[in-house]
Amino acid sequence: MDAPWQPLLDWWFGHAGSASATAAQKGALWFGKRDSQDLEARERFGVFVDQALAGGLTGWTQCPEGWLAVVLLLDQLPRMIYRDTPQAFSGDARAQKLVAQGIAADFDRRLKPIQRVFIYLVFEHCENLAVQNEAVSRFMALTDEQPQAERAVFADNLDYAERHRKVIARFGRFPHRNAVLGRESTAEELVYLSQPGAGF
Repeated sequence: MDAPWQPLLDWWFGHAGSASATAAQKGALWFGKRDSQDLEARERFGVFVDQALAGGLTGWTQCPEGWLAVVLLLDQLPRMIYRDTPQAFSGDARAQKLVAQGIAADFDRRLKPIQRVFIYLVFEHCENLAVQNEAVSRFMALTDEQPQAERAVFADNLDYAERHRKVIARFGRFPHRNAVLGRESTAEELVYLSQPGAGF
């Protein structure tokens, strides 16, 4: 019998094999903004998301795969299910704490490299420069560990991490979240937000 988190991992990562093939197959799910995908996330995994946001599913976090699944439920799926609302970010604090605990237990090293991307993305989502530095460091090491044929996928993630860090170094927060979170943008942030790609 499959573990209760396996359907989520199958949906998120598929069975393509290599990191590059997985990214090609699943990239639109990971980084696209499609109503149909958000609806599927809600219908299939919304109950688990709500349990994770409420502090539940702690039993899942005792092994690397279950830990990864809870991190996805806290960090990635709320951004789909609750897109453009403050609740999209409501799992971030618990996700950051959970990731730190799992890394201390070496759980990340027991996952596939492409799975580790979604562990380190939690750091990239944090509005704190020290944590952003950690994200860049983790993605740099992950990229360096890959064979040349697979490195492009991870180098792309490293590039995004470096871009996120620059925004936090400049503003101390992500200006593209201001409207959703009810924060007033500064004049400098408004100029930044008017530029293409400012919201990642």
